[in-house]
Amino acid sequence: MRYLIAFFALTSLVTLFTFAARPVDQMKTMVQPQTLMPPPLPREFRGVWVATVANIDWPSKPGLPTAQQQAELLKVFNDADKMNLNAIIFQVRPSTDALYDSRFEPWSEYLTGRQGRAPSPMWDPLAFAVEEAHKRGMELHCWFNPYRSLHPAQKGPVADRHISRTHPNVVKSYGKYLWMDPGEAAVQQRSIDVMMDVVKRYDVDGIHIDDYFYPYQEKDSAGKLIPFPDDASWKRYVASGGKLKRDDWRRNNVDTFIERLYGEIKKEKSWVKFGISPFGIYRPGYPASIKAGVDQYADLYADALKWYREGWVDYYTPQLYWPIKQTAQSYPVLLDWWMDQNVKGRHLWPGNFTSKTNPADGNWPAKELSDQIALTRKRGAGGNVHFSMKAFSRNYGGIADELRGGVYVGKALVPASPWLDSKKPSAPKLDVQKIDERTWTVKWDAGDENDVRFFVVTPHIGGKWMKPTITSAGQMTVQVEAGIPQRLAVSVIDRVGNESGASVVALP
Repeated sequence: MRYLIAFFALTSLVTLFTFAARPVDQMKTMVQPQTLMPPPLPREFRGVWVATVANIDWPSKPGLPTAQQQAELLKVFNDADKMNLNAIIFQVRPSTDALYDSRFEPWSEYLTGRQGRAPSPMWDPLAFAVEEAHKRGMELHCWFNPYRSLHPAQKGPVADRHISRTHPNVVKSYGKYLWMDPGEAAVQQRSIDVMMDVVKRYDVDGIHIDDYFYPYQEKDSAGKLIPFPDDASWKRYVASGGKLKRDDWRRNNVDTFIERLYGEIKKEKSWVKFGISPFGIYRPGYPASIKAGVDQYADLYADALKWYREGWVDYYTPQLYWPIKQTAQSYPVLLDWWMDQNVKGRHLWPGNFTSKTNPADGNWPAKELSDQIALTRKRGAGGNVHFSMKAFSRNYGGIADELRGGVYVGKALVPASPWLDSKKPSAPKLDVQKIDERTWTVKWDAGDENDVRFFVVTPHIGGKWMKPTITSAGQMTVQVEAGIPQRLAVSVIDRVGNESGASVVALP
């Protein structure tokens, strides 16, 4: 059981809420008024990728002091909060390294300046990120690359713990990269171990992988395609009696990994969502009007349609990185196609190339993105994910102003996932006690603490419900609208997004 207290220090200018713990025997249940309830919040996934590879979004450069790293990460969350976003997709494993205290892999060069070097003073960015996201009513999803082992942006040496040192036989040089061979059982096990370690040890809301499976094809200096060097694992498969053709075998390697990872996550913590953001085109010709684009089925050996139709995900985020009016790769045409394939009724939250508002990289008008969001809503999809946070932090082309002043005005809750759990939590029991002429203590019993993710706290001032605060069950102070509330409504959001009824208490 978790019990929270809200202290209301009331003035004519500002109202402060502070949450802390109180014993259950000091609580008295109030009768809930049934005739005055706050309006429900809209449901929409408003996510953003925070990329750490090559220091795209955070930290601004490798090797910064811990205090500066923390300050920069806090700014990420504060900027996202101002945008009324409700989910951060935080890259924690760019290339078999870690931006958290991993049991398997070395600290990332992008964090500390040298792979394998721990932060000093020591801190865990993922634990920090989970806490700060939840304080602001945002979900935290961990973004992993399952197979990439070294990115050319890394300039220093690999650490002794890096898999290219500990298991060099499963790591292949391909173009400018090191890549783990998806055909190796040890590789699949390693990536699942890494992700499940995070699921077990951190209170995350989701596990997320992007569009890198077998690598995008590389060419040599003569322009000839370089074959992926998996001869050893392929020959073992054939020698063991395997009958699949090589391309089908590669796809099956990835299929097996995706299906197994989804099952492992659900076995450990059924409420942790699993999401994939594949390349936005399944194959050229799907649908018929889409003529050009990478063939991820043939080139990346990624049968993204199969995983989606089998329901091995909780949400799908195809990277629809093209403008609405670009015929060869049309945002609305591709969105409609992916919606038509959603036979299991999973969430569809397309990815948007929001960083194209950068004048140096596309110079898209900000309205292109707000129009894409409006179109996503019109088509009935449940939200969007933006690449990447830097676009909002730097307000390229006025994109942050455009969204928070338009399509992202006001808060929204992440859509619920009824296939995981459809039972609504019980409404909290409220009690109010007067401390002095300007202070009241409001207490509530939140029920099962293992099923509570957020509280929605809404003040009623001057005859109307004001802007709500979405907060975790931790201790904090937040500001709400000016004036003295006559009532307060509190509802509970569980880990898969189900909301209780609101309990309303009148302040004396």
